[in-house]
Amino acid sequence: MPLSIAVLPGDGIGLEVTREAVRVLAYVRPDIAREEGLVGGAAIERGLPPLPDETRALCERSDAILFGSVGLPQYDRNPFAERPEAALFALRGDFELYANIRPVRVFRGLEDASSLKPELVRGLDLIVLRELTGGIYFGKPKGQHNENGVEVAIDTMIYRAPEVERIVRMGFELARGRRKKLTSVDKQNVLETSRLWRRITEQIATAYPDVRVEHLLVDNAAMQLVRRPAEFDVIVTENMFGDILSDEAAIVTGSIGTLPSASLGTRVTNGRTFGMYEPIGGTAPDIAGKNIANPTGAILSVALMLRYTFGDEQNAKRIEEAVAAAYDAGVRTVDIAAGGASVNTTTFTDAVIANL
Repeated sequence: MPLSIAVLPGDGIGLEVTREAVRVLAYVRPDIAREEGLVGGAAIERGLPPLPDETRALCERSDAILFGSVGLPQYDRNPFAERPEAALFALRGDFELYANIRPVRVFRGLEDASSLKPELVRGLDLIVLRELTGGIYFGKPKGQHNENGVEVAIDTMIYRAPEVERIVRMGFELARGRRKKLTSVDKQNVLETSRLWRRITEQIATAYPDVRVEHLLVDNAAMQLVRRPAEFDVIVTENMFGDILSDEAAIVTGSIGTLPSASLGTRVTNGRTFGMYEPIGGTAPDIAGKNIANPTGAILSVALMLRYTFGDEQNAKRIEEAVAAAYDAGVRTVDIAAGGASVNTTTFTDAVIANL
């Protein structure tokens, strides 16, 4: 069957870093067709909803989504359904992308870019596995109302056992293929959902005797991520905790622009697991259009896409090694140049392609 992906650059620097990621993909896998669609603020500016029907249809007929970023300050006061970010939540929900994989790695030579001491982050290589379609972000009821003259806002945190089981089991599988350590993060001393989470994690652990398990309360986990980050291997946690901890882990590396992500679901077509792949650096509107954004996260998202959707481990590793070689050679974008010489977005990608 023909191979194809939907390319959704979105807003801000999403356009620039996605362009570079597509260049790398075209170099290593020219057989994968690419079709671009509007999403987020780019769609709203044309009088369309954040996720237009045409874009949704494009995603439906594709094997994967290469996503840029969405969100612009001029839409922050809009109702959520009319904000660019609504597209992201719709894609996660519509395609049941329940597992968000965020690799966090400090490349050799970038230890000084971290706000932590270099010896704390040297060799850092962990994964934050975040449950993505449950919990407080999707729970019902949700909303605001007036109660006897008092404004009231309600968000509901809810988890069902199967939702916990599938993400925790994926965490064990990831850990088994790495350093065989799984850290499960919850708040079981306060939350019923976390008590369910911990109980299920302990049940599943019996099937993975080769994987060492530790449980951390979320506040302690946040502390340990800045105290001993290199000791983590795979962290698995629920939606809101994962949102916070994965960004904390990301900035420990020195730049959020270096990190990719993969959001995977239950849909498998012709042996290919549908997923959405995106850098986690956001839209950064203050630097958009200047060609100075770090494209590493977007380029490495292509590597994840080749690995998890197309089963192409060889080219996934080629891309990862090419990025590492660029950093080894001293190639730096401005966010990690620490006041030294820097290159622009396009030139960094040129260096990666040269290493390929």
